[in-house]
Amino acid sequence: MALIPVTQAVQTPAMAPRADAPVAIVTLTSDFGTRDTYVGAMKGALLSIDASLSLIDLTHHIPAQDILGGSYALRQGTDRFPPDTVHLAVVDPGVGSERRGIAIDDGRHRWVGPDNGLFSHVLRQRAARVHQLTNPDLQAKVVSPTFHGRDIFAPAAAHLATGLDVSAVGPVVDDAICLAQITCQRQGNELVGSVLHVDHFGNLITSVTTQDVQALGAVAQIVIGRTTITGLSVTYTDADPGQPMGLIGSGGHLEVSVRGGHAARELDVGVGATVTITGTGPA
Repeated sequence: MALIPVTQAVQTPAMAPRADAPVAIVTLTSDFGTRDTYVGAMKGALLSIDASLSLIDLTHHIPAQDILGGSYALRQGTDRFPPDTVHLAVVDPGVGSERRGIAIDDGRHRWVGPDNGLFSHVLRQRAARVHQLTNPDLQAKVVSPTFHGRDIFAPAAAHLATGLDVSAVGPVVDDAICLAQITCQRQGNELVGSVLHVDHFGNLITSVTTQDVQALGAVAQIVIGRTTITGLSVTYTDADPGQPMGLIGSGGHLEVSVRGGHAARELDVGVGATVTITGTGPA
């Protein structure tokens, strides 16, 4: 039997390169961690539908079942992706219950995952189109009640990435769950916010934004836990080693950091802690 040269081998539709289309991108965000096979199984489900997909791990280290933390990660980590990117996110303590699976098209990106507030920042956009994932043709033949990420969300994300309109996944949803927006309160020359996230370095990222701080004029002091910080720094090297500082991070929020250290541990402060910023008044 004659062997077929590799260059002449017939490619299946799933494997064939799409020369007339840009690479389709799907990002993955979850609280699965990377020790187990859950992330790999989702990627397998995606690639079994279109092996040419470009899969980008945004993060799989959202604290377990932390919907607010997942929502924050999506808001901070997805804005630089090109148009038509699909963001698959699974932080889903209600998996298998009556909570819905949804797909969202905000006019630039698509989003797939559970309807539990994970996509709150997208749902606040007036143009967002939301549909429930009910089309059985876009799901695994056998759906596990404990792994919708692999059997429902991943197939839907793959089909959306290859050009399917969001309306094809199921009926319109007009009451998707949106978490209360965590901001800060201003009284005179004082802002009161809270810690939204602790990053890998121990930096305390707060709900106070660049715009909030600018409205105060110069920052006189920052109080968080039992620590008082004078003024506002620009970079992580502006304080002496081991000393705390406040600065505006790359995501546009006030951060409290310890130079060369782990602010959350050393200041004994975590998510939900209050931060108070006192200003000198508008410049």
